[in-house]
Amino acid sequence: MSNNLHNRRLHLNLFIHGRGHHEAGWRHPRATRQALTDIGYFRQLARTAEAGCFDSVFLADALALGDGIEHVAGGALEPLTAVAALAGATERIGLIATASTTYSEPFNLARQFASLDHLSGGRVGWNIVTSWVQGANRNFGLDTQPPHAERYARAHDFLEAVTKLWDSWDDDAVIDDPHGGQYVRPAGVRPVDHVGPFHRVAGPLNLPRGPQGRPVLVQAGSSDAGKAFAARYAEAVFTAHLQKDTAISFYRELKERARLLGREPGQIIILPGISPVIGSTDDEAQRHWDELNALTAPSVGLARLSNRFGGHDFSHLDLDKTLSVQDFPDPATVQAAQSRAVVITALVERERPTLRELLHKLAGARGHYTIAGSPQRIADTIEDWFASGAADGFNVMPPVLPAHLDDFVEHVVPILQRKGLFRYEYDARTLRGHYGLERPGVSAR
Repeated sequence: MSNNLHNRRLHLNLFIHGRGHHEAGWRHPRATRQALTDIGYFRQLARTAEAGCFDSVFLADALALGDGIEHVAGGALEPLTAVAALAGATERIGLIATASTTYSEPFNLARQFASLDHLSGGRVGWNIVTSWVQGANRNFGLDTQPPHAERYARAHDFLEAVTKLWDSWDDDAVIDDPHGGQYVRPAGVRPVDHVGPFHRVAGPLNLPRGPQGRPVLVQAGSSDAGKAFAARYAEAVFTAHLQKDTAISFYRELKERARLLGREPGQIIILPGISPVIGSTDDEAQRHWDELNALTAPSVGLARLSNRFGGHDFSHLDLDKTLSVQDFPDPATVQAAQSRAVVITALVERERPTLRELLHKLAGARGHYTIAGSPQRIADTIEDWFASGAADGFNVMPPVLPAHLDDFVEHVVPILQRKGLFRYEYDARTLRGHYGLERPGVSAR
């Protein structure tokens, strides 16, 4: 291993999703039987990840109930509320919550995340989404979903507004001098008077700047619009790749886009998803993977595949039909998750799976990298991607929870530590500190 690799720090984020990231994980004997509305379940997972010195945990969100709820465990807690509870149940691990720029207002969201940053002592991140899920629009009084380009245009305006709100208090604005009778230095709190194409916000925010200055900004879109947005704003990027080569290309492109915008590339942490099934041997892990796939319901996989392609109907295709890209809409025309549509069609063109095989492939982690193997194989794969410039770390997506997280922390993390890739203990107290990110100063206006 090169000295340069030794100088880098591997980052690990736990992605908490239902009872596991495999769509049939909830049926597995090692899956939790706790309700997805039981905060005790989320506390247990966060504490396990904290014991493994993970940088952070992440709660995703969707603003509409999924079509597969009959056969897949879902309906979990709202992320910001859950993160507030987890802040009091953990001490060091970062806490990332998802919130939408399409169906929120800047003042409310800026206030909520600033509050969470104070509550957690500076451990909060915001996963910024533009909400592609079908049906979300109807829950907010809209007949149609805003087009992809419009959602990103709104997101840019939203980020400009919330950044101004978080910076509307100087770090030293609160004097809190009871003897002199002065609580705030007036010049240290200013209106923002933001007027954009989608939002008008007077400000200032009605609480002081958080311990991190601003929450860590996280983003997961990999379309061209998504990459442009990430290059300008994101400090951590969740991304989906089925091959190391595409991950390397994405990594290089995004870092270069950031550099061209005057940003330091090292201040963007790129975390591809990895969904590992761990066995004592590779053969045992593969048996576990096959057992999980045998529990899937094809109707769920078809509904999710349809959702990825903006509602396209795949039900007329035979499950054992060998697929071609002609069976799919052009990803460029998809108004939902364009980047995931590209991943799926590239897989079809490369591997020519049957529909059943594709559904099994996507059942594991919806287009993220899945691997079944021994702890050594998992750790070696992580090292290989990290050393090859495909990742700064990984978004760990256990197929079955809490079992596969327990396996990862017990068996894979120690190998990564012995390799000199991962910490033995925390050396920072904020999420920015864990990720090696600078604390932003108040932006000039």
